[in-house]
Amino acid sequence: MKSFLAGLGIGIGVGLLFAPLAGEETRERLAESAGSAADAAVDATRKLVEEGRKRARNATSALHGDAEATGTEGLGNS
Repeated sequence: MKSFLAGLGIGIGVGLLFAPLAGEETRERLAESAGSAADAAVDATRKLVEEGRKRARNATSALHGDAEATGTEGLGNS
């Protein structure tokens, strides 16, 4: 993710150096690029959160399954 954002920033900078535009047009392009980067960051964050949730559910299921298989569920709860 950091590499993507760094590449995006470098690309914007190089683009401004080699293709200068009018101020308003440059601001519009920067706003579009920033919006795209923000959207990509939000998507990546959602994917990471969902992956974390899946792993937590799997770990919880595995722990409950192990307890049931060994007959140790409920121990220490008396």
